[in-house]
Amino acid sequence: MKEILVETSARHVHVTQETLEILFGKGHELEVRKMLSQPGQFASTDKVEVIGYNTKDPAGPRPSAKLSILGPVRKANQVEVSFTDARTLGLTAPVRESGDIAGSGKCTLRGPAGSVDLDEGVIVAKRHIHMTPEDAVNFGVKNGEIVTVEVDTGKGRKTLFGDTVIRVSPKFALAMHIDTDECNASSAFGEVYGRIVK
Repeated sequence: MKEILVETSARHVHVTQETLEILFGKGHELEVRKMLSQPGQFASTDKVEVIGYNTKDPAGPRPSAKLSILGPVRKANQVEVSFTDARTLGLTAPVRESGDIAGSGKCTLRGPAGSVDLDEGVIVAKRHIHMTPEDAVNFGVKNGEIVTVEVDTGKGRKTLFGDTVIRVSPKFALAMHIDTDECNASSAFGEVYGRIVK
């Protein structure tokens, strides 16, 4: 039985270099706090305040939270949250694949040097599996394919995750990514593995 490591991706932010410098000052660069499982990706030492828009009282205080910035910098700004985060922070966040931000939710990013209003970029990341081309052949799947993954931690919460997209690149390492809501629902704490159900 071929198994895939299941990792929980907590809420975080991706920014462009331009946005990073507005938030933290000209010439600012991201510093590595911790390397992540995907090659070249890291959690930085920087956090940014994410401020929501959807409130019952538009004139009242807007909910906010500090989220980690992941590196390296990207070509577009993107805020990834769970549905619980979105409700708490007053954000609109459609389910999207990373990078598909057209018409997605808006927010304000605030750092120690300035702030940036995002007209789009807030999403709930569609659950997905990172694979190399060799992994895809091994599992008999292709890029963009939608599969179902069974996660059974033995804690009484066996879960079938449908609508899981396969993402294939030679730059990837084999791992499935779910958000914190999905992790809690399936008790996927610690080192957890899943398998594709045909």
